[in-house]
Amino acid sequence: MAFQDHCKKRSPLARFFRSFYYAFRGIWRTFLNERNFRFHAVATIIVVICGCWFQIEQVEWMIVLLLCGGMFALELVNTAIEHTVDLLTDEKHPLAERAKDAAAGAVCVYAAISVMIGLIIFLPKIM
Repeated sequence: MAFQDHCKKRSPLARFFRSFYYAFRGIWRTFLNERNFRFHAVATIIVVICGCWFQIEQVEWMIVLLLCGGMFALELVNTAIEHTVDLLTDEKHPLAERAKDAAAGAVCVYAAISVMIGLIIFLPKIM
């Protein structure tokens, strides 16, 4: 039986909850296999500890959580793009290289902005 046929036989609610299984499996596999994702996980733990230590305000927590969540989401998308490009070609193709570089660049831009915003939030509390 084809995978699509098997999924169609499940109830919509079962398919809905199954989608969470796939999502968490993707997050876990990315955590296990991608060094940068693990780096961001450690950075998030440090930021959360600092947020508790310095008792940041509710709005600051919302900003920090959005930044951390966005970073994880962007790392997951970057990983998906890299895997898709690798699946499509084993050759060193200029467009494949550009796609992977652009995805990595998006992560880098978001990380730099996140650090700057983090400094705006935490530096006044440290000084």
